[in-house]
Amino acid sequence: MAEAYPWQDSLWQQLAGRPRHAHAYLLHGPAGIGKRALAERLMARLLCQKPVGTDACGLCKACLLLAANTHPDAFVLEPEEADKAIRVDQVRELVEFVVQTAQLGGRKVVLLEPAEAMNINASNALLKSLEEPSGDTVLLLVSHQPSRLLPTIKSRCQQQACPLPGTEQSQAWLKAALPEASPEQLQELLVLAGGSPLSVLRLEGQGVRTQRAEVVEGVKKLLKQQVGASQLAEGWNAVPLPLLFDWFCDWVQLMLRYQLTRDESGLGLGDMHKVVQYLADKAPQHKVLAMQDWLLQQRQKVINKANLNRVLLLEALLVRWASLPGPG
Repeated sequence: MAEAYPWQDSLWQQLAGRPRHAHAYLLHGPAGIGKRALAERLMARLLCQKPVGTDACGLCKACLLLAANTHPDAFVLEPEEADKAIRVDQVRELVEFVVQTAQLGGRKVVLLEPAEAMNINASNALLKSLEEPSGDTVLLLVSHQPSRLLPTIKSRCQQQACPLPGTEQSQAWLKAALPEASPEQLQELLVLAGGSPLSVLRLEGQGVRTQRAEVVEGVKKLLKQQVGASQLAEGWNAVPLPLLFDWFCDWVQLMLRYQLTRDESGLGLGDMHKVVQYLADKAPQHKVLAMQDWLLQQRQKVINKANLNRVLLLEALLVRWASLPGPG
């Protein structure tokens, strides 16, 4: 059974309690808030032969087959390899599944995640099934970045924003999941994860606090001219590029905010307070804005899995960063 997260209670009651369902849902929201689990829970509820209230019973033939990943009327589509595209051939298999008759005499349910992983051809191949699914079929699309989806995909789905938990809910859930972490550590991890508690577990598992300390120390040494851009770029191999660009984008945004407000309470996490404040004081605003534009452009390339030379990209980032203080 998929985990039921407390911050999804209201949305779950709304979705599972419907007497009739849309033919396609687009469940969207930030990564790490449990959208996949919500979709799996809804799939189980839609396929269950003897539901108990708003949940699947877990005991009927349909539930047992689903738990064993052998349900003939359930279809899960995802990239064949992590961070790869969903290909048109995969979507064609989905289309063939949709036009078949349900083998257990009930619904057919498709779960596709992440929807933005479909390339253009795959997205176009899905359109007809989204518009006119055969029989009693429900398609559940999960997206972490709905802005990357074709408008024709989004318009054919009932779009459902999934809730981000509040700080107190996240802290309570994480306290049970990471009992050894202090409240201060949990709050720091939540900030690093953009408020997504499931992302906290992933980031903590990859050693994000150690990585963050390494990057912050490197940035400080760079500004003091104690280390070069090339050396730093080569030394950050273990830190994921999306994480690096998230941090630098965040620091630039904090610099701009401080330049406009002079509010020292809005400088972000304590490890970069002095650096952000120093750069905000020393860098002309037009250079900070140019840095932000460049970072956002490169971040988009990273997100889109462009074929980038990692070391050269980070060198370019660090050279620009080191040149922020002073006129120009």
